[in-house]
This record gives sequence, C-alpha cells and structure tokens, in this order.
Amino acid sequence: MDEPAEIGRRVQRLRTQRGLTQRQLAAPSYTPAYISTLESGKLRPSETALRFLAEQLGTSYEELATGRPAHLATELRLALTDAQRELTTGAADEAAVGYRRLLTDAEHLDLAPEQAEALLGLGECALETGELADAGRHFEAAERLLAGEPLPRRARAIRGRAVAHLLAGELRYACYLLESTIDELAASGLADPEALVLLYAAVIGPYIDMGAHARAAHAAELALALAPQVNDPALVAGMHRQVARTFLTEGRTADADASLAKAQAIYRQLRLRTDLAHCHWMRGYVQAQSGELALAEQELRTARDMLAAKRAALYTAQVEVELADVLRRLGRHDEAADLLSALLELGDRHGAVHAGGAHRLLGLIAEERGEAEAAEEHYVLALALLERSGASGDLADLCRLLGDLLRRGGRTEAALDVYRTGLGHRAARGTTTLGPAPAGPHIPPR
Repeated sequence: MDEPAEIGRRVQRLRTQRGLTQRQLAAPSYTPAYISTLESGKLRPSETALRFLAEQLGTSYEELATGRPAHLATELRLALTDAQRELTTGAADEAAVGYRRLLTDAEHLDLAPEQAEALLGLGECALETGELADAGRHFEAAERLLAGEPLPRRARAIRGRAVAHLLAGELRYACYLLESTIDELAASGLADPEALVLLYAAVIGPYIDMGAHARAAHAAELALALAPQVNDPALVAGMHRQVARTFLTEGRTADADASLAKAQAIYRQLRLRTDLAHCHWMRGYVQAQSGELALAEQELRTARDMLAAKRAALYTAQVEVELADVLRRLGRHDEAADLLSALLELGDRHGAVHAGGAHRLLGLIAEERGEAEAAEEHYVLALALLERSGASGDLADLCRLLGDLLRRGGRTEAALDVYRTGLGHRAARGTTTLGPAPAGPHIPPR
C-alpha cells in the first residue's frame, strides 16, 4: 500500500473525475469529514475503507491502494501460469526466457509474490540445465521475498537451494536444509503434503550418496505414499487458465485471479513429476543392491523416461549412471558405456558425485575388458572428483578398486598409499553422524 498522501491524492482525483462530492463518496458508511481528512493525506485508510471507496469510485482496491491497474497484476499472474506450463511440459531453457521477462515486469510493478514465483521458476530452470550457481542465487532471492510467509510456502525455495548444494557435492549441508525443514513442518503442525513430497523426494539423493540407504528408502516410501494427495491432471489446470482469460477480457479480475490461483497450484503439483521420478530412481537403486537387476532396470528406465520427457538433461544423465551400473552387471558393457557418456559431457561442475560415479563405472568396464591402463585413468579421475564431495563411502570403495588394480600390476607401494587413503575416508565422520532422522508425517489410511 502506498503512503497516505499518495492514496489521498488518488481518491481525490478519481472522485473529481466522476463528479462526486465528498458527501456522495462517503455515504452511507463514512462521513464527509473522513473523506476530507483522507484526501489531505493525514490518515492511513484501513483495507475495509479502501475497498468501500474503490467500489464507490468504480475501480479496484489494488489500483486505489497502489496506483496499479488491477488488470496488469492479473495479466502478469496469467503469464506466470503460462511459464509454469512451459516448464512443466517443455524445455527449461525456453521457460527461462519467459520467467526472466516476467521477473522484470513483477519488479517494475513491485509485486513481491509474483517476483518470488518468477525466481522459483528461474531456479527450477537452472537446476534442470545444470547452472547450479544461478539456481542457488534464484532460490535464495525467492526465499528472502517469502521470509514472512508460512513454511509450506517457502518449501520450494528451500528444496531448490538444497538440491543445488547437493548437485555441487555439498551433501551434508543439503541434508541439513531438508531434514531441518521437515522437522520444522512437523513441529509446527504444518504438515502440508505437497511440501513434504518435495522435501522427502529431494533428500533421497544425499542419503544415497552418503550411504544412508535405509533413510533413503524410507523417504522414498513416504513421498510415494503422500503423492496421491497432491496429484491433479494438467487438463484441469489448462481449463482454469482459459477461464481466467475469459474473466480477464470481461474485466472480472477477481474471478480471473481465483482461477489462476487454482491453475498455479496444479502446475506446482505437476512439477512433482520430477521428484516422483527420483523415487522410482531410488527403488531401482535398492533393487540393484538386492541383486534384482531386471526389476532395477525397469524402475530406472521409468525414472529416466519421466525425466527425459521433461528434457531434464542433468537429472536424466544422473539416473543413467545407476542404469549403466545395472547394465554392466547384466553383461551389457557397450550399452552401459554409451549411457555414461551423457553425464560426462555435462562436465563435473554439474555434479561431482555422479561424474565420479560415471568414471568409476567406466573403470570397472575397462577392467572387465582387460584394459588396465584405461581403468586406472578413470579411477584417478573419479578419485579427484569424489574427494571434493564428502561421499565417504564412494571414496573408500573407489580406493579399494584402484588399490587392487595397482597391486595386481605389481605397484605395491602405490597400492598401499591408495588403501591408506581409503581407510582414512572410511574412518572419517560419515553417515552415522547425521543425527536422528526427521519425524515422519501422519499418513491417513487409504
């Protein structure tokens, strides 16, 4: 809301344009003296008074309070739903173009909620394209704008920031952000299903990378159990968008805003498709660890196809690391090697843990083919990547593989050095220091 002097001048200008006296504007709820004092800028009107005056003057509360025509804000919200649809169904780089334009418009109109929505969209786009530093900045800016909102409203920003840290190899901090938010939701009684699915699905990745497989499996099951409570079809969202357009052309901005709010909620829920793909990814990982390779391949391909349909190149390539391991264990070495090339083309700055995993698998494939020199090269590259990430279990396993390779080649001293490095990582503070798992939500029986 603007300062009282600006609101007063606006009321006086509109009253004069419409040929109303102060008495006519005030009746029947207020007095002419009240209108006079308001127009002189000597008092700040309440929302109730401004809504009454807006109706009397034939304008909107928003335009009277801020000077912005209501239709501009509504048109911006309509454009945001279009950008959300693009991100849900299309390519992230194309959606980012729209979000950047809308962020500029929202800043010009000084609409903080719409600025936050545009920043969240830009953050999601940056995650999918692998621009992690940009993603973190966008999510942090959105969280600042939403600082006064309830925690479920901020969950998307927190989740996005945690995923950016995860993909950058900062596993413990990603866990901290997600677990503390889940606990805070539980403690505050704000156990919003959509927020919980977002957070549980996001915490699966760091759990796996840190070796906390039981926690990862539990988080996946909780996310999948909650998912039916937040699933709505895109068709309904599209209907609400079109209804909003109709209302807007008729000047019914309040009705248009109500339809847009429903469309935006659905598009946010549809964004969960990416997170649910991570749950299939987790199931495939667990099945692979149990030796159920055929089932694991099926789940991992489901996850990859869901992500590929979103053109989420970064996540797709990461799932392909797990899928390549399953294919290698099934003896399909050439197919596995082809899959691994996708992640390596993205570069290690898009996820050191998964790039290291790709080099580790290529080393194993090279060993199984009798190519010791190529295997050593891949292991060394993997070691350099994983040492930055804090993935202690992966590092220890990699040192064992590299040490065994060097020992078989007669390089005993070098092998001992590598084994010592692995033992150091195995003894380091690892997954057992994560602390208690976050409290689980109450899920009503279906």
